[in-house]
Amino acid sequence: MGKLEGRTAVVTGAATGIGRATAARLVAEGAHVFLTGRRQAELAATAAAIGPSAVAVPGDIARPADLDRLYETVRARGRGLDVLFANAGGAVLGPLETATEEQYERNFDINVRGTWLTVQKAVPLLNEGASVILNASIRAADGWADFGLYAASKAAVRSLARTWANELKGRGIRVNSVSPGSIDTPGVDEALGAERAAAGKAELAAGVPIGRLGRPEEVAAAVAFLASDESGFILGANLDIDGGEHQF
Repeated sequence: MGKLEGRTAVVTGAATGIGRATAARLVAEGAHVFLTGRRQAELAATAAAIGPSAVAVPGDIARPADLDRLYETVRARGRGLDVLFANAGGAVLGPLETATEEQYERNFDINVRGTWLTVQKAVPLLNEGASVILNASIRAADGWADFGLYAASKAAVRSLARTWANELKGRGIRVNSVSPGSIDTPGVDEALGAERAAAGKAELAAGVPIGRLGRPEEVAAAVAFLASDESGFILGANLDIDGGEHQF
């Protein structure tokens, strides 16, 4: 029996990368998982690959109506919500001198506003003892050039995790965050651009003490732990999954 047997979960940004790996891991642990994401074809393929315990509900977390449709689907199942992994996010990179309002809005609309709406709209469905996990990033505290807007948006996510942990603890709901480091996902390729992807990932890997990029499945394992009763005494915390980048 898995450690999430019989529980209901939602994973946002589940079509690829960390979201896909986490949805698969939660199902493997016994959960029934609702997957959402903007890429409809990839989302459907992910759900089909995982199996009947994964249900695809396409949508954009920055659109309240899409979230309402997602949670109405969850509500119709009649078992509430036990696990929420607010994973969906994006990165638009650029230096201070040339950053635009559009780049600001693209980083904050998904990473902050979308995460806020995702959790706020889930609250009425959350069962007592539920676990909410937000996807932050170690970049929130790095000070890397060109990452300013993205880093600021992820710092906001980390701050929200602390506040929501305090606000929801009375219902036995635990809120925590994970901060992945350099993880090899399609999102990294998109952020770096096709021409820079290979060299950029090699540069990222050189900065990881463990000597390689992380795998989405390694983040998924941490999320599964925070979703389970094994982490029952962890509240408002952040777990770096970074191969030692922030430890040395």
